[in-house]
Amino acid sequence: MAYLLTKTLHLVFVIAWMSTVFYLPRILVNIAEAGDAADVRARLVLMGRRLYRFGHVVFGVAFVFGLALWLHFGIAGGWLHAKLLLVALILAHFIVAGRWLKGAEAGKPLPTARTLRWFNEIPVLLLLVVVWLVLAKPF
Repeated sequence: MAYLLTKTLHLVFVIAWMSTVFYLPRILVNIAEAGDAADVRARLVLMGRRLYRFGHVVFGVAFVFGLALWLHFGIAGGWLHAKLLLVALILAHFIVAGRWLKGAEAGKPLPTARTLRWFNEIPVLLLLVVVWLVLAKPF
């Protein structure tokens, strides 16, 4: 029962974190397209800051439950190492998006909206492989 509860909570918090990973670059796209509309930019930056902070909190909780699965319940295998590498890449993507948000708040230019849209697709591909690794456990 404890295993299923821990795994369920891990998954719920991973889903919450991935929603922030997917949505933060969309906010950056909107900031890039807002142009000189200072009030719109300010509102989007505020939304982005709150989302980024929320993302860090839910990542931390997901990490704790994942750590419990690994250490207490003995989840292991080569697939887990590959998964953790991909999760680290998704986290790096999230941090880059957060730095761009902080730069936008400070008045620094963002990449183009088109570049940000492509940037938004990276975690989708990484998540696809993560889910496959977790389900298939190929090695």
